[in-house]
Amino acid sequence: MLHRLGTIVAGAALLAAGAAAAQDYPTRAIRVITTTSAGGISDIFMRALGEELHKRWGQPIVVENRPGGMQNVGARACQDATPDGYTICIINADPVAYNQFLLKTMPWDPQKGIQPVTNLYHLIQSLVVNAKLNVKTVDELIAHSKAKAGTLSYLTASVPMALYMETLKTQKGADWVRVPFRGGGDAVNAVLSGSTPIALIGEGNVIGQIRAGIMTPLVMVNNIRSPHFAQVPTLVETGYTGAPSRSWYGLFVPAGTPRPIVDKLAKEVASIVGEPAFRERHLTARSLVPAINTPELFAQEILRDRATAAQVVKAAGLTPQ
Repeated sequence: MLHRLGTIVAGAALLAAGAAAAQDYPTRAIRVITTTSAGGISDIFMRALGEELHKRWGQPIVVENRPGGMQNVGARACQDATPDGYTICIINADPVAYNQFLLKTMPWDPQKGIQPVTNLYHLIQSLVVNAKLNVKTVDELIAHSKAKAGTLSYLTASVPMALYMETLKTQKGADWVRVPFRGGGDAVNAVLSGSTPIALIGEGNVIGQIRAGIMTPLVMVNNIRSPHFAQVPTLVETGYTGAPSRSWYGLFVPAGTPRPIVDKLAKEVASIVGEPAFRERHLTARSLVPAINTPELFAQEILRDRATAAQVVKAAGLTPQ
């Protein structure tokens, strides 16, 4: 009985200490780890969010890009950071939900290594091509790939979207290969240069290039119609019935971060994203769909996406590498 009472008292003391820490938090600069390269949509969004947090909290938000390794490099850096609230992380759905089913060994633990804070946004994902290919539809792209056999490549950060391209390749005899993806900024440059003229990418990364006529959107890959390019069909509208796709970026902290700090982060981010001016400028204008929720709801979403990921990888016949 005395032991149990001591445990309860110790637990209460820890909660009180965490609450006190959250009241003072933050007292110094906060590091933000991103899993993609500078210039991509998640990097741009996080810098905008960081500016607003700086205004409210008076502490600088320093973005640190850690691309590579199927985004496992940045995710591991997040996991390995001190869980004190001074490292926060913006991470894509793929390393959290998919990578464990694609790799024989993982350099980090997506289930126990990080702690969800809030989902941030869903991306409107588009299949775009360099306008010099002179194609307007997916069927025209397939025909072009056959006519130019062995010359076309594509890039995407998303496993379901790569599966879409590989399904077209198998079912319709398309001719293209996937190349490694490092981040949105690198992807845009690769499409513009023509070195990799096809990309399945967040529309917000390429909205300017589409409007300028130097990239052509063929289809909205995750079945979210774009408010900016209403004429572009969704996957369902083209008759595709393959694997579903949800592409989001969420805010995480290293596992073990005090819950009062997690709650304070979630509340502040929700308040910022809830401001109409911020949403319009940094989300809607960049083809992002707000997805703010609580740590509990975000954790539930991740579990559902993980179950879907296992099914998609199995259905694709993919074996861990």
